[in-house]
Amino acid sequence: MNTLKTLFAGALLSGLSSLALAAGNPLSVHVLNLENGLPSPDVTVTLEKRDGQQWTALNSAVTNQQGRITALFPEGQALEKGTYRVTFKTGEWFAKHQAATFFPEVPVIFTADGSVPHYHIPLLLSPYGYSTYRGN
Repeated sequence: MNTLKTLFAGALLSGLSSLALAAGNPLSVHVLNLENGLPSPDVTVTLEKRDGQQWTALNSAVTNQQGRITALFPEGQALEKGTYRVTFKTGEWFAKHQAATFFPEVPVIFTADGSVPHYHIPLLLSPYGYSTYRGN
C-alpha cells in the first residue's frame, strides 16, 4: 500500500511540476479542428521575432494530443516587448489527413507589450477558413 501511495504521489508531483513549468512559459498555442470539434495533434508551429525588416527564428514545436503546445517560447529566455510571428503549418497537417486546404500555413503576427505575463494563441481551423484571437 505504501508503494502505491509513493507511486501516486510521485506521478502527481511530476504532473504538477509539468504544469508549473508550462505556466512559467510566456507563450502557448492551441489548434482545434472546426469540422469535428476535436484537437489537432501533430501541427508544426514556428515562432519568430521581428528584428527591423527581418524575422529571427526562435523556436519550433509540434502540437500534442490535445492540440496544444504549452511552452512555445524558448526555455530560459524572457519574452521581450516586440512583434512576433507564430506560423501554423496547416498544409502539412491537412496533407497528413488526406484533405485539401486553401491555407498552406496560417501566420499570426502579434505584439507583446508586456501587459500580461502569458500570451495564448488559439487557432480554430477548417480547410477553407480559420479564426484566431488572444486567449488566456
